[in-house]
Amino acid sequence: MPDDTDLTPQDPQAEPISTETDPSQSLLKLALTELQERRDALQKEIEQLQRRKQQIETDLSTNFAGQSDAIARRVKGFQEYLSGALQGLAQSVDTLDLVAQPVVVQPSPLDQQAKEATAADAKPQAAAAAVADTFRPDEPLIRANLERFLEQPDFYADPWKLRRSLEPSDTALLEDWFLNQGGRGAQPSRGNRPRNVLLSAGVIAIIGELYGDQFQTLVLAGQPERLGEWRRGLQDALGLSREDFGPNSGIVLFERGDALVERADRLEERGEVPLILIDAAERAVDIPVLQFPLWLAFAAGPDEIDIDEDLL
Repeated sequence: MPDDTDLTPQDPQAEPISTETDPSQSLLKLALTELQERRDALQKEIEQLQRRKQQIETDLSTNFAGQSDAIARRVKGFQEYLSGALQGLAQSVDTLDLVAQPVVVQPSPLDQQAKEATAADAKPQAAAAAVADTFRPDEPLIRANLERFLEQPDFYADPWKLRRSLEPSDTALLEDWFLNQGGRGAQPSRGNRPRNVLLSAGVIAIIGELYGDQFQTLVLAGQPERLGEWRRGLQDALGLSREDFGPNSGIVLFERGDALVERADRLEERGEVPLILIDAAERAVDIPVLQFPLWLAFAAGPDEIDIDEDLL
């Protein structure tokens, strides 16, 4: 009998089975798995895009057909409307009564020109009458002042009152300027600048009683020497001081017409009245200066202009 202790001898060359996995095979399997997942995802996106393509093609075919049908219906409806309108127009033409229109004789162009000339002549007359009536309500006060100017001078009168006396020819000139010209116009020079300044002082005194502090006198003379004569003459005739001359005072002196116009515009914007006095030596006056309601320009004679130029 064999011995129970007799064991089959083992092959000394046999090696035990290894349970460890090769790292390179694990990485390969992982890469294959990721590629398979990406392939599946791409396949799903392709299928979705194909479905969207089919849906878009279906919508295009459906909408185009519907729009074509709607356009066709509109065109047909417009055609029917146009046909009906043309038929109605033809019927209306058939029922018209053709009657000869009466001949209308147009007025002659010469008659029209005559009417315009008559209207043009009437407008200046009406405007002149309106300007002349500017001081009509104040005529009693103006005449009372003119009569007072003929009396003996009052050297102690209040400031802005005339402290000198005028001649009858001067008061006649002022009467014409106030009551006939409406306070805006030219008057002949009195022969020299001091007399013109004295006459202007009378105008300032009367305007001061009419408008109070709501006016400012603007003097235009193109040379500093002439402006100096105006300042001294008005100071003496109205009892003024140097403080009464300046941008914020009662009298402002100007060498240029554009600066005077700018100042007068600002006064009118504030609701005040500019009184513009133009020296006789000013041969040309800008048109904008003459747009304001109160201005007095002295028109010098040839002899006076020559004397003034010789003095300069």
